[in-house]
Amino acid sequence: MLKTFLLFLVTAVAEIVGCYLPYLWLRKGGSAWLLLPAALSLAAFAWLLSLHPTASGRVYAAYGGVYIAVAIFWLWWVDSIKPTRWDLFGAGLCLAGMAVIMFSPRPG
Repeated sequence: MLKTFLLFLVTAVAEIVGCYLPYLWLRKGGSAWLLLPAALSLAAFAWLLSLHPTASGRVYAAYGGVYIAVAIFWLWWVDSIKPTRWDLFGAGLCLAGMAVIMFSPRPG
C-alpha cells in the first residue's frame, strides 16, 4: 500500500511541475527554457503511471485522488495560500476514494 501511495505521490508532483512550469512561462513572464524541464516532467509523469501493475483505468481513477491532495498541498507550499478546511476535507474524501479503488478486495 505504501509503495503504491508513494508512487502516486511522485507521479502527482511530476504532473504538477510539468504543468506549473509552462504556467510560469505563459502567465508570469518566465523563460521559454522552462518548457524543456516541463516536457521532461510530463514524460516522467506518463512513465510513472505505467509502473502500476493494475488496469490503467483503475490507476488513472485512483491517481486523481492523490493528485487533488497534492495540488492542495502545492497551493499551500508554492502559492502560499493556506487551504481552507473545505479544501482539506475534499482532499481527504479524494484520498479515501483512492484507497477504496486501489486497495479493496478483488475477485480472482
